[in-house]
Amino acid sequence: MNYESGVMAERGEPITIGLDNEPAEFEDSARRSKRRLIIIGSLIVLALAIGAFFVMRGSGTTTPVGDENAQAPTVTVITPGKTTVDGQITATGTLSARREMPVGVVGEGGRVVSVPIDAGDWVRQGQVLASIDQSVQTQQVQSAAANIQVAQADANLAQANLDRALQLVERGFVSKADIDRLTATRDAAVARVRVAQAQLGELRARNARLNILAPASGYVLERNVEPGQTVSGGAAPLFRIARGGEMEMLARLGEDSLASMSVGTTAQIRPVGTDQLFTGQVWQISPTISQEDRQGTVRIALSYAPGLRPGGFATATISSGTVVAPILPESAVLSDRDGPYVLIVNGESKAERRSVTTGAVTSRGIVITDGLTGSEKVVLRAGGFLTEGETVKTQMAEAD
Repeated sequence: MNYESGVMAERGEPITIGLDNEPAEFEDSARRSKRRLIIIGSLIVLALAIGAFFVMRGSGTTTPVGDENAQAPTVTVITPGKTTVDGQITATGTLSARREMPVGVVGEGGRVVSVPIDAGDWVRQGQVLASIDQSVQTQQVQSAAANIQVAQADANLAQANLDRALQLVERGFVSKADIDRLTATRDAAVARVRVAQAQLGELRARNARLNILAPASGYVLERNVEPGQTVSGGAAPLFRIARGGEMEMLARLGEDSLASMSVGTTAQIRPVGTDQLFTGQVWQISPTISQEDRQGTVRIALSYAPGLRPGGFATATISSGTVVAPILPESAVLSDRDGPYVLIVNGESKAERRSVTTGAVTSRGIVITDGLTGSEKVVLRAGGFLTEGETVKTQMAEAD
């Protein structure tokens, strides 16, 4: 052991002698220096990357100040102007018989013995729809007829007695008082004949009312009776008949639409579930407006057709003269929970929402009855991808 080793030993400090005779604290110092260099190098690389990013960003890829529209989307616009089109009003409603006739029991009723017609048949005025048992009434008629014969015999006898008395009064065998009495007897007998005849006529009229007859020619809509059923006066109708087979549609329209309606206007009716169209004519416009929905009824007369079934639902397209209004393609008209709208490009080249009221759909597009003057630049397509207030560039649509 040398002198230095002895000194270190005296101080109590450990001495580690390696292969090269170097202390371990030199190795720890080297590791710390290496980590410091790695951290410094990483920071330098990160700083260089950030600097390169800003250099590349400033090399002309951003929009220069004062040129805000450089990256604005380009949209196709159209200026619709105004066009004269035939006005049309679309309404919905139900089909029904124009003049529906409920037919029930007129007389005292009884047991139904026959029903010769069914729903869907055509009947003429006076045709028997159903017959009621008249066995009891027939006997009553025969009895009344016999009473007439009895009364007539009494009247004949009274007349004969009067005639004989008149021949004897000149000879003085019969007094004037007897003649008066015989005349009164004859008159009473004749009156009884008339009473019996009236009673017979009444019975026959009652029996005739037992047969349920068609009050007018028409189309049978309902049959609610069967043979063997007992019916009586005041019960529900046994039949429903559309007089002349005429039908109608009850279309519901708002106040504004009613104001443009007139009697005699033609309409096209399409029942639900079919593409067949029926031509009708407005024959009555409701004089009142419902307080509940602010609508009135327009009644459209229709001739009979197998495709028109009362109670069914239908759509009516009613002519309402001509209107001058803008027409837009369907792609330009958008809709949301607030209703139909379009996007226009204002003078600041920004998209602007404009609520509109749509009218009839024609072969040229949708008629805009309110909301546009026709001079606006309306976004033709892709309006749903724009937001209100967004800056856009425009190009006019090519003319068709």
